[in-house]
Order: sequence, then C-alpha cells, then structure tokens
Amino acid sequence: MSSNGIERDPFELRDLAMAAGERLEDATAHQIVEWAVGEFGERFCVTSSMADAAVVHLASEVAPGIDVVFLDTGLHFPETLAVRDFVASTMDVNVRSIQPDQSVLSQDAEFGPRLFSRAPDECCSLRKVLPLNAALADYDGWATGLRRDEGPTRANTKVVDFDLSRRKVKVSPIAKWTEADQEAYIERYNIPVNPLLKDGFRSIGCWPCTRRTAPGEDPRAGRWAAFDKTECGLHV
Repeated sequence: MSSNGIERDPFELRDLAMAAGERLEDATAHQIVEWAVGEFGERFCVTSSMADAAVVHLASEVAPGIDVVFLDTGLHFPETLAVRDFVASTMDVNVRSIQPDQSVLSQDAEFGPRLFSRAPDECCSLRKVLPLNAALADYDGWATGLRRDEGPTRANTKVVDFDLSRRKVKVSPIAKWTEADQEAYIERYNIPVNPLLKDGFRSIGCWPCTRRTAPGEDPRAGRWAAFDKTECGLHV
C-alpha cells in the first residue's frame, strides 16, 4: 500500500493491476478482496449502487470499517436510499454518500428540465462520472460489483484491471460469479437487497432512466430504454 496515505505512481499501479489480473483470475472473490486490501489498505474502497450489498459485505469481512462510496445522484428510487441507510446502520462499513456539485434543481436551471431525457450521457457525466472521479481521488483502487454475465458490455470484465482514465486499479471480485452465485451468497449471509429487484427491475439506476424488463430480456435493457445506451460511463 500505501497505508501511509501517499498516492502511488500510476505506472506502478498499471503494472501491478496487469500482473494481478492474470495471477488472480482463478482466485475466489474473498481472496481477490484480501489482495486488494493488503495492497492498498485505507486507499482502497468499495463502490455500490445499493442494488444489493454482496460486495459491501464481502469487503467488510476482510476489512471492517472499509469506505463504501455511494453516488447520491438526487434521482434515486426511495428503495435504493433505504438500502443505503440500512447498510450504513447494520454493516461494519463507512458509507460515503457522494453528491454532484449541482442539485437537480440547479442543473435544471442551467441545462433545462429533464436533461436525462434529452442528453442522458451529459446527465450521467454530471451526476455520476464526475462525482465518482472526485471521490476516487482519495484512493488507489476500488471494488465494483460487476459480473461478466450481466451483459455484452461486461463480458470481458477482469477481476483486477487498470482504469486508464482514472489511473486507478479497478477490482471486480465477483466478475466470475453467475447471478445464481450471487443469489446464493445473498441468501447465505442474509444480505440486504433492493426490493425493486423482485418487482421486475433487474438493473437499477436513477428512476427516470430505469424500467422493468420482460422475462428473458437482457437485464441492462431496462436502462435508458429509449436510447442506444446501456452504461452510465462509470465502467468504461
């Protein structure tokens, strides 16, 4: 690490990530998180959309008190915020709710109402991507809950990778899990789950840009359904 809080050289982080991605491909999710916590210490965090708290729980088992970054866009479903609050009050983690520079009302005043319906990429950038970039300045690496079976855009997710745009190590400890694997972990440890997942929403984001999906439909099809867009820009 840098448990002393000193930011590490991005070229060092890139080489570290490339080597670890190959070495840890067959490791368990727990082992991958152990590696990341051992390598980065307090300069490692978890990001969570609060669809469920499986990765948050996994990380808390390895590193009690670990930072959990939640992007509070101002456009979340109430159910999502309820999961965030439950996680913060019941798990041994430090939930950081990161807000954009502008409130929704302020953004409406500058860019016009319902930017998400006219320019969703710009809205996602303002309310998600830029806030995440700012929050990650405190860390050398972070964990995501990405799984390869979630859709074509995530099929090649590495368990450890280097995010070139952010110059950080991106860890996806459950990348190899199937949906069934994740459900089994959730049941085993009684992990909090967003109730919308049982109400037809298989991928949950901001309420204006999320719809229910039909049986057999790609889980990501419910996001930005009116646009040729399946990712918000956080995972590129």
